[in-house]
Amino acid sequence: MPTSLVECVPNFSEGNDKDIIEQITRPVRDANGVSLLDVDMGADFNRTVVTMVGEPEEVLKTVIDCTRIALELIDMRNHSGEHARMGAVDVVPFIPIKGVTIDDCVKLSERYASAVSEEFGLPTFLYAESARMPQRVRLPDIRRGEYEGLEDKITSPEWSPDFGPAEFKPNMGATATGARSILIAYNVNLDTDDKSKANSIAAKIRTSGSLVKDENGEKIIGEDGKALRKPGIFQSLQAAGWMYDSSTAQVSMNLLNFEKTGLHDVTEAIRQEANAIGLNATAGELVGLVPLGAMLSAGHYYHDGEDESDENILVEKAISGLMLDRLSDFEPRSCIIEWAIAEGVES
Repeated sequence: MPTSLVECVPNFSEGNDKDIIEQITRPVRDANGVSLLDVDMGADFNRTVVTMVGEPEEVLKTVIDCTRIALELIDMRNHSGEHARMGAVDVVPFIPIKGVTIDDCVKLSERYASAVSEEFGLPTFLYAESARMPQRVRLPDIRRGEYEGLEDKITSPEWSPDFGPAEFKPNMGATATGARSILIAYNVNLDTDDKSKANSIAAKIRTSGSLVKDENGEKIIGEDGKALRKPGIFQSLQAAGWMYDSSTAQVSMNLLNFEKTGLHDVTEAIRQEANAIGLNATAGELVGLVPLGAMLSAGHYYHDGEDESDENILVEKAISGLMLDRLSDFEPRSCIIEWAIAEGVES
């Protein structure tokens, strides 16, 4: 196995046309020193999450090649989908895996932003650990207004891109790139078609919580001029209510630090909040890959016997407890990062 490994998880605003995604991911399949770990297409979101891992320089070259193809094939003027988005290549995070620091990934993101802005004229924002301004640390803040509001936003001085032109490119939109720790994209489905109920649960558990409102339902503004918020239950958690399909609402989450807030923590909290309003959690869904440590932690929680050290048994317990086998078969060898990397190296 290489001594240096970085993960890159670009999100492309196309989730229906398999041929387009096949073309976009072709550079990953053809690259030396890069493994394609996962391609997760979402029709309702009209979005595909691609997970690749490899040597830093090869990953950087490969994701630039993928970007080139995506910008040729995706036209944001024709795009619609449930998930928040602002560009054809919506976000490109770099994540340290082995022998690579977060600072190394910051430099990779800056080199990516410089390359795609220069070659394609792509407006690019730096976020997370790469952010150069406080208001650009959180991806939802950069995306606020989405593609439809980008024309006005990108030409305002406070939202001038970190790289590329401060102008609206209607076909490509804009991209965010940055360095971050491993993020787990995890959703829990509910037996309701009411998205507002899922969003209500999300507001109770996410770090940012919910707006504080007066008796007339108006938000209350604090002395600093910002709306007051009631903090949520968990740390390092983003969450919102989405629709899995036309009849199923879900709590859609990003776990930013699974050691602080685990998969089992949020699952059990959602079960409790759902039961309180007469609903049930019916299935769990991982988007992309998950660290082994997160699954083992959940496995320990759901293991009903004495302390268990067998990783395979703990993973089985986690799959069952998190309901990851309800929507489709869950293949741990391809869905757990460390195991998927080992499988790729062995093959």
